[in-house]
Amino acid sequence: MSEQAFKDVQVLRGVPASEFIETMGFFAVSLTANCTTCHGDASAGSWEHYADNTPLKQAARRMVVMMNSINQANFGGKREVTCYTCHRGDRTPRVTPTIADVYNSTFNPIEPDQLLPPASTEPSADQILDKYIQALGGAQQLAKLTSFAIKGTSQAYAELAYPFELYAKAPNQLTTITHTEAGDRTTVYDGRNGWVAMPTDDKPIPLLPLIQGDLIGAKLDATICFPTAIKQALAQWRVSTPITVNDKDVEVVQGTADGGRTPVNLYFDSKTGLLVRQVRYTDTKVGLSATQIDYDDYRDVAGVKMPFKWTLSWLDGQTVYTATQIQPNVSIDTAKFAKPAPPKPANP
Repeated sequence: MSEQAFKDVQVLRGVPASEFIETMGFFAVSLTANCTTCHGDASAGSWEHYADNTPLKQAARRMVVMMNSINQANFGGKREVTCYTCHRGDRTPRVTPTIADVYNSTFNPIEPDQLLPPASTEPSADQILDKYIQALGGAQQLAKLTSFAIKGTSQAYAELAYPFELYAKAPNQLTTITHTEAGDRTTVYDGRNGWVAMPTDDKPIPLLPLIQGDLIGAKLDATICFPTAIKQALAQWRVSTPITVNDKDVEVVQGTADGGRTPVNLYFDSKTGLLVRQVRYTDTKVGLSATQIDYDDYRDVAGVKMPFKWTLSWLDGQTVYTATQIQPNVSIDTAKFAKPAPPKPANP
């Protein structure tokens, strides 16, 4: 739990450490802040100073208590007000509307985490998903792909490019390993459980289990590697109004996970039928944390179209993966999908 993993936790007690870290990301994007904004300059390069009791940390605690009180008193405890409701990327919430707000912005009444309004026209969700399977090569060809290994480069925001490896085995096992000078970054989903191992330069906790929305997301990523079971991966499928993504007309399909509590949006190219974007959410104490994956550069591999580039974005980070080699139907050691050990520094 958060109070066991970190020091000086006062308000966000009793939550898993991984959820606590994602909550920090929600704070950051809501205020366009970074770690040192609240934890102080001394925290740069020193996890110990993250426990310093700064004025902004005290203010954040008061805001969380206020937010919870508003939701409890006015909405029966349902989360309708979050940090982002008022701050919208500003340290100080704006209280006066501007003319630019009226004339220079596009009004969108649908929050992305809400269930999308169903489209009244065809095609149906089943038809769009069937077209996706056919666009990849067809169900029979996909069934012949039982595993694959990828090598390539990974580039996070404001970082150098690092080599990465990806291992996938049907029906739903997936491991990604990025080799950095600080140590390996490893994400594993073994078909039931998942973990993230990070160098201590990246995270104060070197090994975290995936839970809740993060675990659902890992399972979905593994399923998309072998997508013939995509219809069973989510429930309550519906189709929304078509939109444009990166200058492409796309069909929007939404399913839900976790008993209907977590929506997952999938965006398919209207012409090719290929998946171009996935957006999913993880619940935290202060709001939903979004994760987005954009898929690009599809090429034929053993008769199956596979993306050679994908961009993983979350509230406080982004990584672009570019494959240089994809080997289909390779033998993969089962140890690749075992719980990873905390990483050792690459250059001790």
